Formats: sequence, C-alpha cells, structure tokens
Amino acid sequence: MKKFLTVCFVVLLFLLVPVFTGQLSADNPPDPGGGPTGDPVGGGSPVGSGLVILMSLGATYGMKKIYNLKNKIQ
Repeated sequence: MKKFLTVCFVVLLFLLVPVFTGQLSADNPPDPGGGPTGDPVGGGSPVGSGLVILMSLGATYGMKKIYNLKNKIQ
C-alpha cells in the first residue's frame, strides 16, 4: 500500500508541476501597436505600392524563366 501511494504521489507530482510552473513563467502580452490618436497598426503604410512591386518582381521572374527556357532549347 505504501508503494502504491508513493507511485501515485510521484505521478501526480510530474503531472501537476508543469501546469503551475507554466503560469509562473508567463510574460505579459505585447503592446498591440497603434497610437493614442487612433492610428492604425502599422502606421497606415500603403499596401498598393507593395503590391505593385510584388507583381513587377513576379513578372520579371516569369520573363527570366521564359528567356532561360528559350535559350536552353536553342
């Protein structure tokens, strides 16, 4: 009986210790961003210019692939 209680105590200890230590080492959540004046998160950065750059890089990459494919065939 004493061995059974010891085993139960050890198992219970191994199961409960990570639960409580996880709560002790938790940090506060990060600052959500934005300002007190109501600015959006990210500072109102323009999305359109980034999209144009991404599309032009994709088109350039596609043209390079076609150019390399034509040169490989010849």
